[in-house]
Amino acid sequence: MSAHNLTHDTSQRTRAIIWACLFCFLLIGMPALNLAGIVSDSMLSQWGRYCCFAIAALGVDLVWGYTGMLSLCQAFFFCLGGYAMGMHLILMTGSEGAYGSALPDFMVWNQVTELPFFWKPFYHPALAIILGLTVPAVFAGIFGYLVFRSRVRGVYFAIITQALALAMWLTFNRNEMMLGGTNGLTDFKEIFGFRLSGDPEVVAATGRWLYLATVVILGGAYMLCRKLVNGKMGKVMIAIRDSEHRLRFTGYPIVNYKVFAFVVAATLAGLGGMLYVPQMGIITPSKMSVSASIELIVLVAVGGRSSLLGAVIGALLVKACYSEMTSRIPEAWPFFLGGAFIVIVLFLPNGLVGLLSRQKKGESPA
Repeated sequence: MSAHNLTHDTSQRTRAIIWACLFCFLLIGMPALNLAGIVSDSMLSQWGRYCCFAIAALGVDLVWGYTGMLSLCQAFFFCLGGYAMGMHLILMTGSEGAYGSALPDFMVWNQVTELPFFWKPFYHPALAIILGLTVPAVFAGIFGYLVFRSRVRGVYFAIITQALALAMWLTFNRNEMMLGGTNGLTDFKEIFGFRLSGDPEVVAATGRWLYLATVVILGGAYMLCRKLVNGKMGKVMIAIRDSEHRLRFTGYPIVNYKVFAFVVAATLAGLGGMLYVPQMGIITPSKMSVSASIELIVLVAVGGRSSLLGAVIGALLVKACYSEMTSRIPEAWPFFLGGAFIVIVLFLPNGLVGLLSRQKKGESPA
């Protein structure tokens, strides 16, 4: 075995051990600390939301880290999943709303007398989950096919996805969309029969189950992505990133592979959004802004591009720093985030995970 392969295998084992320890801490350690009274219910809920962003970050790493496509619209797909879940939750509120109407409060306030047709499928929990996954996937599939077929790539792809995020943000802010406008969807009462408001003990128990479900799904998403990037698909994705023209000359259907990666990333983002909404209690268009998508890129860059473990660590670490800093010095957060990104780009191009192994000069991280 060559020295390079030995180093690569050692690095892979190290990352696998770190992932196993991190996952066990999230799945067992945090709930145990919560039951012991060391970690509060609100802190546990915060970490559940961090895991939602970690799921979305895995998708960003697939399209950017492995395939080389800088997508600045992943937060839009995150919100598509979030709105799907939010629409179901607000319909389940029923007459518990402020106006005592079966219609959502914002519709009553806007003098809407009948539920819009596109809301009706979200009465059913199974349909809401399916739509939360398929709507981002279908949108990404259509958009991606049109863009990749035209061979839009590089900085032009980043610009067009940024324009998409901006256009969707402006659209969702409009009251005519019947999605709550700038206020979004909030004041949820229950999810699948479990209370989200009312008795604090009951609400805390629901929060624990939501947290555990999010961690388990994060683990499943990580293993799925790992299987994907370690197989033939992953090799093709890396080849597209490193030399798309050469790969096209060999006869590979580049468009199909790009669309597939883009759809998987959008689905993961939608999944993260669906899990985020009941734990946060609100979803607004601000979560799909261009800056929100750029923040997802920063999460992956800090943790380590082309590293699934890096995407997860980056999401958890940066989001934890965000919560801590914005509660103490909120005005300093943009400067801290920007400074951290500059430091990573200049001195740690492989992110924090890149520190796990020092490669020989001229070699790229695995």
